Amino acid sequence: MAEAPQQQHEQQPEQQEEEQPPTAVGLMEPDETSEEPKEDVQTTTTPAQPLLSMRSMSSVDPNDDSPNMIVYRKIEDIVTCIQDEAEGVPIRTVKSFMTKIPSVVTGADIVQWLMKNLSIEDPTEAMHIGSLIAAQGYFFPISDHVLSLKDDGTFYRFQAPYFWPSNCWEPENTDYAIYLCKRTMQNKTRLELADYEAENLARLQRAFARKWEFIYMQAEAQVKIDRKKDKTERKILDSQERAFWDVHRPVPGCVNTTEMDIRKCRRMKNPHRVKKSVYGLAEEGTQSQSPKHTPSHHCRKGTKEDVEKEILFLNTQLDRHCMKMSKVAESLISYTEQYMEYDPFLTALEPSNPWTSDDPSLWDLETSSFRWMFYIASLTLSQTSPISPSKEPSQQRVKKWGFSLEEALKDPAGQELFLKFLESEFSSENLRFWLAVQALKRMPQQEVAQRAQDIWTEFLSEGAPSSINLDSHSYERTSQNLKDPGRYSYEDAQDHIYKLMKSDSYTRFLRSNVYQDLLMARKKVCVCVCVFLCSTSSHGSISGYIQNLTV
Repeated sequence: MAEAPQQQHEQQPEQQEEEQPPTAVGLMEPDETSEEPKEDVQTTTTPAQPLLSMRSMSSVDPNDDSPNMIVYRKIEDIVTCIQDEAEGVPIRTVKSFMTKIPSVVTGADIVQWLMKNLSIEDPTEAMHIGSLIAAQGYFFPISDHVLSLKDDGTFYRFQAPYFWPSNCWEPENTDYAIYLCKRTMQNKTRLELADYEAENLARLQRAFARKWEFIYMQAEAQVKIDRKKDKTERKILDSQERAFWDVHRPVPGCVNTTEMDIRKCRRMKNPHRVKKSVYGLAEEGTQSQSPKHTPSHHCRKGTKEDVEKEILFLNTQLDRHCMKMSKVAESLISYTEQYMEYDPFLTALEPSNPWTSDDPSLWDLETSSFRWMFYIASLTLSQTSPISPSKEPSQQRVKKWGFSLEEALKDPAGQELFLKFLESEFSSENLRFWLAVQALKRMPQQEVAQRAQDIWTEFLSEGAPSSINLDSHSYERTSQNLKDPGRYSYEDAQDHIYKLMKSDSYTRFLRSNVYQDLLMARKKVCVCVCVFLCSTSSHGSISGYIQNLTV
């Protein structure tokens, strides 16, 4: 019994070695360290290897038909062909001043191969496809963190199949902390942390303060293992590991291709799915959660009540009104065209705004030339109480009243004119009730109860002086609400009256001579604006011009 734990402890290093990423020795020359001073570039002679060997190292499930996996399989077929010895891109070891850059290709070579083998005529399209493949991390620039393809002499290196995204990596923040901590221990210029990586390391150190000692020990162990490897091999693996984290923890401003829509995540409910750790440190059930997404409690099994609630929710979603996208687009376009002239960002004001320019034409027109038109129109409704000329609206405002009843009631002048129209038809009690309920919602709390009772006495009680026509359902709901009166006790009744006005009184108002004459008068005045501006000097004054126009 005492020997079992010891045997298990001895097997752990072997398991860790098995989970280490495959070496990239096969991508470089066997005698790469030998000096050849007369040649700047030498083509590698990789050992014979079948094309599907790299695909076999990946854990792609051939039966997985998810969209991501389908894309991964297509990309990996292309990448495998690019690395083919006979028809692929030559992988070279480039000699620099005092060092060698092993196993690289140029961006121009990749672009030329894509154009030749994928029947692409435009280099821009080939660069776009190559950038999409690079964004997934299948090849990467050795001197930059931005994963994109350039059609020049930039050096690129292919990613090891161990790090391919088809392995469904979901690296934890602890893995990222180990990687960054390991980079700080290696004391090499090419492995120095970038500014954003240093910030991430500081943030992770604060988040994992309690177990930072464990993370540091794991980083030290990784560094010891790396030092035992060949120098060239270690250089390649360092760049591949860096590219892996550039995919899963990209540079700020770059797109994270590994993120998934939250709605897709909710649909992928697989309780048996286990996240894989990059360094093989965490076991099943002991994965460390992200400090930002730590669950507050464990998920419990759904009860009968939970299932019933879910069924009720799904039935409600089925009963929702759905519209075709084309209809929605048509409605949106129609709404935009209708309100475009009222948006000062899209349509310039005429005359110009006197507060932002030196042109006072707007004030001159508002104070004199337009006022009398609305005054005369109001006289057609009532000879004794015409609408005040000071509330006279512009042509745009009058036109806007015809959009909807809501627009007419939002404008004080439109509301007053609509009330005058209803008085002429002896049905003004509907609008007065609606306005009283609107005012009730804005009253101080101590006055709400008394005002609610006054509205009931005036409009809904038996023998009310201004009785309104209310259906039985709304009447019962309103009377029930008044047992404990509040700001929204008349909500049902107000909605009912609003619908009545919208379907009956409002349509007659738009067809009435009052609104049509006013609308046409405003249009005529707008046509005369230019004449007015040009003729004021000949008539001597604005008032003289208006008198002549009136005659």
